[in-house]
Amino acid sequence: MPDTPLAAAIFAVTYAVIVSERVHKTTAALVGAVIMIAARVLDQEEAFDAIDFNVIFLLAGMMIIVGVLGKTGVFQWIAIRSAKLGRGDPLRILIILSLVTAVASAFLDNVTTVVLIAPVTIFVAGSLRVSAVPFLISEALASNIGGTATLIGDPPNILIGSAANLDFLDFLTNIAPLVLIILVLYFLAVPYLFFRGVRPDPDVQRRIMELDESGVITDPGLLRVSSAVLGLTLVGFLFHGPLDYEPASVALMGASLLLLVTRQDPHEILPNIEWSTLFFFVGLFIVVGGVEEAGILEDIGQKLAEWTEGSRLAAAFLILWLSAFSSGIVDNIPYTAAMIPVVREMDASHAGNDNALWWALALGADLGGNLTIVAASANVLVSNLAERGGERIPFWQFFRYGVVVTIGTTTVSMFYLWLRYLL
Repeated sequence: MPDTPLAAAIFAVTYAVIVSERVHKTTAALVGAVIMIAARVLDQEEAFDAIDFNVIFLLAGMMIIVGVLGKTGVFQWIAIRSAKLGRGDPLRILIILSLVTAVASAFLDNVTTVVLIAPVTIFVAGSLRVSAVPFLISEALASNIGGTATLIGDPPNILIGSAANLDFLDFLTNIAPLVLIILVLYFLAVPYLFFRGVRPDPDVQRRIMELDESGVITDPGLLRVSSAVLGLTLVGFLFHGPLDYEPASVALMGASLLLLVTRQDPHEILPNIEWSTLFFFVGLFIVVGGVEEAGILEDIGQKLAEWTEGSRLAAAFLILWLSAFSSGIVDNIPYTAAMIPVVREMDASHAGNDNALWWALALGADLGGNLTIVAASANVLVSNLAERGGERIPFWQFFRYGVVVTIGTTTVSMFYLWLRYLL
C-alpha cells in the first residue's frame, strides 16, 4: 500500500497550486502527476491506468469536428441569430444561450455541448462589447444541470449506468423530472446572479439588431457535409449502448470521417485541439488515482457505511452531500469511479430496490460539478476556451456562483429523493 500521508500531501499541494492560480493549472496537474510517480505512490502502468481515455478521446474527437465546423462561419451565424432573438439585451442572450446549453447537454453530453456553444458565446459577447465570462460561467453551470438528466448527459452517469445496470430510460424517468424543476429555479435566479456583469448598452443593442447574418456562412458545402457528420455522430452517442461502442470511439469515428470526406489538412485542424485541456485531465486523473491507490477514498467509503448502518435515508443524504462537495474538489469523473464500489456495498446492506443510493450518487456528482472550475470536464473546457478567446475565468469568481448553485440544487435534490423514494 502506498504511503497514505504522502499521497494526501501531493494531492493537497497540487490542488492548492491550482486554486492559487500562481502556476497554470495544466502545469500544476502534470507536475503533481509526475511527483506521484516519482514518489512511487503509483508506478507508470498504474498511472496510465488511472487516466480515463474515454474522456480524453471524446474531447479530442469533438474538438476536431468543431474545428472543421468553425471554418464555415456557422458559429457567427448562430451568434447573430441568438443576439437578435434576445433583442440585443445581454441578459436575455445569456439566458437563451444557457437554455440551449442545458437542453443540448441532456441529449448530447455537456462536454460536447460547451465545445459547440463556447465559441459562439465569445463571438456574441465581443459583438455586445461585454465580458464573455458571465455568459460562459452560466453555460457551464447550465450544462452540468442539463447533463444530469440522462445517461449520456454527464460522464459520471455513464459510469453509474454501467455499474448499476441503469439505462437511458431509467435516467429519463427518475432524474429528468427533477432536472426540469432545477432548471426552472436556476433561470429564475439567473437575473439576480449575473445582472451586474451584463448591463445593456442601447447603442450596441441598436447595432446588433441591424446585423445581417445572411452573409457570414463562408462555405455552405463544407457546412452541409460537416452538419451531416455531426448529426451521425450525435445519433451514435444516442445509440452507443446498443451499438456496443464507447462515446470516445463514436467521437473519433465522426472526426475521422469528417477529415476524410472533406479532405481537410490535419496540420490546420489539429492545432485547434485544446491540448492544454487534455493534458490537464491527464495530470488530474493521475493525481486522483494516487489518492485512490493509497486507499483514502476506500477509507471514506467504509466510514460512510459505518455511519449510516440501517438507515437508507441517512445513507442517501450522506452520499448526496458528500458527493456534491467531494466531486467539486477532486473532479466528478474519478470521484464517481472511486465511489461506485462503495455505493454498491452500501446499496446491498441497506434494504430497498428503488436505486435511491445510485440516484443520490449521480445527483451529487453531477451537480457538485458546479462547485469549482476544476470540478467537471465542461468547466475546465470552458475555462480554456475562454483563455483562447482572450478572457480569463478566475477560480474564485467561478466559485462565487458555483457554491450558491451547488448548495441550492443539492438541497432541492435532497427533498426530491426524500419525497419520491425515502418517505
